[in-house]
Amino acid sequence: MGYNSRRAFLRQAATAATTVVCASALPVWGRASATASPRAWLTTDDHRWKEIPVPAWGPSSTGNTATIEVDPSQRFQSILGFGGAFTDASCYLLSRMEASQRNQLLSEFFGPGGLGLSVGRTCVGSSDYSCSAYSFDDSPSPDPELKAFSIAHDRAYILPMLREALRVNPDLFFFSTPWSPPGWMKTGGSLLGGSMRKQYFPSYAQYFVRFLEGYRAEGVNIRAVTTQNEVDTDQDGRMPAALWGQEYEAGFIKEFFGPALRNANLDTKIWLLDHNYDLWGRAVDELSDPEVFQFVDGVAWHGYSGQPHAMSRVHNRFPTQNAYWTEGGPDITAPDYTRDWAKWSATYAQILKNWARCIVAWNLILDENGGPNIGPFHCGGLVTLDSKTQKLIRSGQYWAFAHYAKTVRRGARVIATHALQPCAEQVAFANPDGSYVLVLTNTEDEREVECRFEGKSLALKLPRNSVVTVQWG
Repeated sequence: MGYNSRRAFLRQAATAATTVVCASALPVWGRASATASPRAWLTTDDHRWKEIPVPAWGPSSTGNTATIEVDPSQRFQSILGFGGAFTDASCYLLSRMEASQRNQLLSEFFGPGGLGLSVGRTCVGSSDYSCSAYSFDDSPSPDPELKAFSIAHDRAYILPMLREALRVNPDLFFFSTPWSPPGWMKTGGSLLGGSMRKQYFPSYAQYFVRFLEGYRAEGVNIRAVTTQNEVDTDQDGRMPAALWGQEYEAGFIKEFFGPALRNANLDTKIWLLDHNYDLWGRAVDELSDPEVFQFVDGVAWHGYSGQPHAMSRVHNRFPTQNAYWTEGGPDITAPDYTRDWAKWSATYAQILKNWARCIVAWNLILDENGGPNIGPFHCGGLVTLDSKTQKLIRSGQYWAFAHYAKTVRRGARVIATHALQPCAEQVAFANPDGSYVLVLTNTEDEREVECRFEGKSLALKLPRNSVVTVQWG
C-alpha cells in the first residue's frame, strides 16, 4: 500500500491558538447509524464534532472540483480499535477525581455514547509518566527466583481504574509494555537507563508470566505484550528505560519469552520493537528468523522518527504479521495543543493507509503541567485535568480521535481511496455492519471536494484546519 507522508510527525501549526477550556460536565454524543442517506460531522475552529447537513448521493459532476474515489473492492487490514495509555500518572489522576466526574469521563472515553475507544495500553512497572520509579521486583540484590515479585503497587489505583474502564466497555483490548526490567537485571543496577543482561532472560520471561497471571487474577486480561518500550534508547538514564540489542530481543523471544507463555498456557500475543519507523530494518531482520516469527503476532510502532510507509515495507515482506501503532501524544507546551486536530487526523490517515490495525494515544489524562512525570519530556494528555479548578481541557488529538473512533468499528476494513488530483488527506473504511466511513482532513485553505462511490457522488466544502467524517449505509 505504501503511502508517503506529506508532513513531518508532530509538526506544529504556524499560528498560535487560544486555549479552549471545557467544563467538567461532559458531553454525551449519539452514535452514527448506518442509513442509506449519508451523515457527516465536522470539526473546525468554530465547531467540535458537529453534525452537518450533506446532500444525498447523486450523479457525478464533470467540473474541476478535486475528486476522491472510494473503492470498496480493494480491502486491506482489519481494525482492532483506537485508544490511549493507562499510565501510572493517568490512573493516579483518575483515582483522585470525584467519583461522578470520573464515571462521566470514563464513559466519554470508552462508552457507546462517547468516543468509543476500545484499546488500552498499560505499563509493566513504571514509565516516565509515573508518581515514582518502580518495578514488580525491586529487590536490592539479584533475585533470579523472583521471590520479591509483587504487583501490590498496581492494586492501589491502577487495577481499580482498569476495572472501572472495563465496566464501561467490557470489550476493551489491553496490551502492556515495560519501560524497564527490574534494576538488578540490568547493567548499572538501576531502572533509569542501562541495558538488559542476558543471564537474566529466564527470570524475565517468568516475570512476564507472573505479571500476566497476577493481572488476570485481578480481573484484567492483558491480550498482548511488547518486549520493551523503545528498544533502541536508554534515554541517557533520565527515566525508566533500557537498551535491547537486536540479537537480544530476538534471542529472548525465541528461547525464553515465547516458550514461557506457551508453557504457562497463556494466549497473550507478543509484539516486537515498540519503537520508531526508522527501525523497520531491524523488524525485518528479527522476523526473518523463523524461530522468532512463530511467536510474534506483529510489530508495534511509534511515529517520532521516520515515515509511516516503513510499516508497509515490513508488511510487504511479512504480510501475515500485523502492525500496531502504540504511542504518540501532543506536547502540552505547544500553542496549538487544543487545536491541532487536522494535524493529528492527517497523521492517522497515513498510519492507517500503511497497515496499522490500531492507533493508541499516549497518556489518557495528565494535569496542566503534563504530570505526574518523573521524566524529561513535556507530553500532554488526550485530556488535561486542571488540578486547581478540576476542569477538563480536550486536546486537538482528542477531537481527531472522535472522527475515527466514533464511527469505525472493530473489525472494519480499510478500503482504497484514490485522489484524482491534489486533494485533502483521506482514508475510508467498510464496517462489519455494512456501513462505510470516509474521513477527510484539510490542513490547507478552504476547498471543495467531490466524493465518488459506486457511480454516485456528493460534494463537500472543507474549511481550513478541518476534519469531516462521512458515514453511509
